[in-house]
Amino acid sequence: MAVPELTPSLLHTDSKLPTLIAGPSLGTAALPLWVPALPYLKEHFQVIAWDLPGHGASKPSTQGFTLAELASGVTAMVGALRADGVIADGAKLFYAGVSVGGATALQLAVDHPGFFNALSSICSAAKIGTPEGWTERAELVAKAGTPTMVAGSAQRWFAPGFIEKEPEISASLLHSLQDADRFAYAHACGALAGFDVRGRLSATTDRILAINGAQDQVCPPADAQFIAENAPQGQAAIIDSAGHLAPAEAPEDTAALLAEFFLAN
Repeated sequence: MAVPELTPSLLHTDSKLPTLIAGPSLGTAALPLWVPALPYLKEHFQVIAWDLPGHGASKPSTQGFTLAELASGVTAMVGALRADGVIADGAKLFYAGVSVGGATALQLAVDHPGFFNALSSICSAAKIGTPEGWTERAELVAKAGTPTMVAGSAQRWFAPGFIEKEPEISASLLHSLQDADRFAYAHACGALAGFDVRGRLSATTDRILAINGAQDQVCPPADAQFIAENAPQGQAAIIDSAGHLAPAEAPEDTAALLAEFFLAN
């Protein structure tokens, strides 16, 4: 196990604005997931997205990692961006991530309290799926490749009718899954197999907004409510039109919720 090296993508740079670190979902690259929301985010935030190992701009991992190590990879990436002057000293810093990126938000709140001014877990949960399910998926993808996930993900990711309504957005997301490194994808599955912070949310001190889609088959609205009820500074919001990839499916609604919550204080 090792802390993975994560590669950021500077989606919108303006050091005078607060910085939003935008996290990925398993199987998606940062650009197709977050670019639809960028027009609504960039008036409020400098936006920097990151890719999972073997996805998008990040190089593949060579060994497995835990969610705790993934969260440490995020803080290391932010530290490097600060050292390079991309993130100004003293600038407000926020985090929002989707699915495994949302799990990373909760892990950051548990392991790195106060590192971010506030966090948002999007289309995620304090525990996602079962260890057995993630282990089986990891073994399948390591052997057969990520294209084996495309058909199932097309059904799980999107609200009914979204693929027909937005074929370019959905196609770019599914292509990023097909292009992901199979072993790095399997490593991320292994991280999710060991992820469970349900019993640790009560000790968090960060402000956390859990946003879930009303039509999410993977992480339903009850998962957001659980976070809100168990994190002392947690809140929940539900987007009626979204499935599992809210920034791409409902970009304006997602951006509005993030801006309202993050900029409230």
